This record gives sequence, structure tokens and C-alpha cells, in this order.
Amino acid sequence: MPAITRRAFAVSSMAAATSALLSPARAQAYPARPVTLIVPWGAGGGTDATARIIATLLQKELGQPFNVVNLTGGSGVVGHAEIATAPPDGYTIGMITVEIAMLHWQAVTHLTPRNFMPLALMNEDPPGIQVAASSPYKTVRELADAIRLAPPGRFKASGTGQGGIWHLALVGWMQAMGLPANQVNWSASNGAAPAMRDLVAGSLDLTTCSVPEARATIEAGQARSLAIMAHARNPSFPDVPTLKEALGVDYSTSSWRGIGGPRGLAPEIATRLTGALKTVYDSAAFKDFMTGRGFGTVWRDASDFETFMDEADRQMGQAMKAAGFAKT
Repeated sequence: MPAITRRAFAVSSMAAATSALLSPARAQAYPARPVTLIVPWGAGGGTDATARIIATLLQKELGQPFNVVNLTGGSGVVGHAEIATAPPDGYTIGMITVEIAMLHWQAVTHLTPRNFMPLALMNEDPPGIQVAASSPYKTVRELADAIRLAPPGRFKASGTGQGGIWHLALVGWMQAMGLPANQVNWSASNGAAPAMRDLVAGSLDLTTCSVPEARATIEAGQARSLAIMAHARNPSFPDVPTLKEALGVDYSTSSWRGIGGPRGLAPEIATRLTGALKTVYDSAAFKDFMTGRGFGTVWRDASDFETFMDEADRQMGQAMKAAGFAKT
């Protein structure tokens, strides 16, 4: 073989070897620069707080800053759209919340859970059923029996806006008991905090926000939680039974938060992120932070998170149709 041909062959072989190693090397190098973590909700809330502890611990694990950016508007649509349409290079990911399984049913957006690459579910907070300390109902069975015997609309509840997650939780509970979706009248509020104030003031009979949101009022002795709509008790509130335990009603739902990115994210980058998120989830720092605030922790990897979102989408659609909110 002529010398020039041998040299060309050697160069070609080296190029092929380099190419074969390049993809794994790129995966190992990720992230090579700061990553943006979008939060579709405002600063200071539970979603923002959860995102910030995750970002801090991801930076420690992966060696690059994970910068939280709050993009609000459109009941979460603006931030979720930014995550879904970001370049699929792993440098823009975000917090996906339960609203993405709700808003498209109301024709607010075309986005559904299938517009995202799920990475991990890390937080789930089921709704509790709270009454004021002065309420005559000491158990959820007593409350449920009274609601069942009352004319539709006699009882009044709140916890969020009309058609929000806690409203749909109430609708689902009523359906599970074989009652009309409007058996309990919903009074729209700007969130759990004002709803709990109204409960204490006597203008509501119950709220269906999460127990962590009601915690301050409960600990002040002004309210009590009778049950949670979950498969298992929250370790932070071990004395609050599930609906199935207390009432024999096998119904659960939740507000949830997970991390995802745009569809088309390279598999090796998605795998690396999910692995890092599992390390974050297992850390004492994350567990202590979440437990200290009463937030529920749950781990679902990418595949399980996708299945979970599909089921949440089906459940939310069913509840919205029953309540007359669905437009699609």
C-alpha cells in the first residue's frame, strides 16, 4: 500500500473512532453551561419553593447553575408553553404542574401532558377536607352524611377559583359518593389562604385545599382536617385518615409537581437529568425541606410520570365534564 494511502487510511480510522466516542462524551459533558428551570407560577409560592430547592441541589449534583425563571400568566399557560417549545438540548427545562392536565379541557390552550418530555414526578399534595373548629362535624362520615341528606347547594365550600384543582377534587368526591357534581355549592376564592379565613369566619362549611395549605389555621386551633383524598396518609399529618379508611370511598386526586422538558430531548440527556433528580429526591436536604413545609414527596421516573400524567388528564377531563366546565 502506498505511503499516502496508508496515511489516509490512518486518518480515516482515527476520525471514525473519534466519531464513535463523541456522543457519549457529549452526554457526559452535559451540562456544559447554566440551565434554565422555568416555573409557570409566581415567586414565593409552593411551586416556586419546590423548584428552587430542586435547582439548588441539581447545581450541586451536576456542577452547573440551574437558574429558576418565573414565567407567569394565562393560569400557567405562558410558562408551560415556554417549556414545551424550548430547544430540546437540555438547557431549558421546567416545573410541570397539574394545570397542564386541566387547561386544555377548557380550551384555554392546546397543550396537553403529551407536549412534554417527562423527567420525574417529585411532589404530590392531595386535597384535605377541612372544617372550622366550631363545626358540629367531628368526622368525615358525619359531614358526608349531612351533605347527602341536604338539598343541593345547602353546603358551601371553597379553596380555589371556579374550576380549579380543589373545586374539581370536590366534584370528584361527590361523584364517588353517587351525588350530583353540584351537591355542594362552590364559592370561588383567590386561593387556599382566603378560603381558610372564610371558613374560620363561618361563611363556608368546608374547604378542600391541601392540608399543608391549611396547616397554619389547623395548628392555631381554628380548623381541623377530617380526611385526605389520597391512597395513603401523609406522614406529616399522620392523624388525618384517607377517604377510604374513614368513609369507604376509594377516591384520590392531587395537586402535583414534576420536572420535564420539551419533546425531542436527547435520550442520554434525559436519562442523565432523571438520574440527577433521583439523587436530589433521595437527599436529606430535599426530604427535610419538603417535610418541614408539609409538602408530600413521591418519586416517579420518566416512564411512570408519563403514565401518571395520562391518568391525571383523564380524571380531570371527567370531573370538568361533570361540572360543565369542559369545552373540548
